[in-house]
Amino acid sequence: MPWTDYLFWRRFNPTDDPAPPSKSATPAKSNGTWTSPLNARDYTHYTTPQTLIFAGITTASTLALIKLYKNHLRRIPGAEYLKPGFFRRRSLYGYVTSVGDADGLRLFHTPGGRLMGWGWWRQVGVKAKGKGRGIRKTEGTLSIRIAGIDAPEMAHFGKEEQAYSKEAFEWLRAFTEHKYVRVYPYRNDQFGRVVGSVFRRQWVVWNTDIGLQMLKRGLATVYEAKRGAEFGGSEALYRETEAQAKAKGLGIWRSPGFIGKLLGQEKAVESPREYKTRTAQQDHGKKASPKQVASAVTASKPEVSSGGWLGGLFRSDSALLTVHSEDAAPTPNGGVSPKVKKAK
Repeated sequence: MPWTDYLFWRRFNPTDDPAPPSKSATPAKSNGTWTSPLNARDYTHYTTPQTLIFAGITTASTLALIKLYKNHLRRIPGAEYLKPGFFRRRSLYGYVTSVGDADGLRLFHTPGGRLMGWGWWRQVGVKAKGKGRGIRKTEGTLSIRIAGIDAPEMAHFGKEEQAYSKEAFEWLRAFTEHKYVRVYPYRNDQFGRVVGSVFRRQWVVWNTDIGLQMLKRGLATVYEAKRGAEFGGSEALYRETEAQAKAKGLGIWRSPGFIGKLLGQEKAVESPREYKTRTAQQDHGKKASPKQVASAVTASKPEVSSGGWLGGLFRSDSALLTVHSEDAAPTPNGGVSPKVKKAK
């Protein structure tokens, strides 16, 4: 049938077309009630066991990672960031950027060590501004005071250096500087330093107590103070090691030689505690009035004891010259009194 005839036939025979869908077949829209909301959704698939288990595992893992980062992987840039609960419970692993004196060093905290990329992926130390300037030795670091020991003092604040201070400083610098160590902190001292025991790993599994090694070599003494001494449970071992070094005459415990005995030196070098006490008394004497200082010097002259025949000879000659100068009274003619001439 030609298409023109088909159109004409469809126009006059509409009953042959399929009936359109009735309105009753379409789903009726719910108007909602007080018990069933208008836009109700099915949440049953959120309460299946698989969904609940997955959500629990994900939440627990996230919280565990946050706690791991805060307790073990977060870097501590200074002593003021250490909370009281950190002391005597945790340790600090880091890189020694510099050694300030014979019993103190600067530590750049590197949590996780090389496993977390420190040294090969992450920068160790705060980089100084400018091309080729390296890292800053003190910025972003913790000042560590080695617990339980007292090393000889170096020259500072106008005070002379103590014997064996350079030897102790050079040994500590060679053993720890630019190396990784672990610190067990005990507290912060009045100078803002972290007081703690310092260990360096050797031969993969062997931890070396740095304070104990200095005592063994006679480069330090056991820390003696009325309060504030920290040993980390090793006080007995430290004192025993010090006694052994003293018996062997190592380091600061070495007996004076022949020349020292001739000059009147009767004992080994003074300990760091004696040095600090003496310098503190000297500083206190400088603050006193000139009359008090002069009277103290005059009163202390007769109490000087000779430590050797050569030192006593020098002292007797100087005392004789002092007596002559005191007895010499000026005369109107510019000479000396007859008493002095008779003594001559």
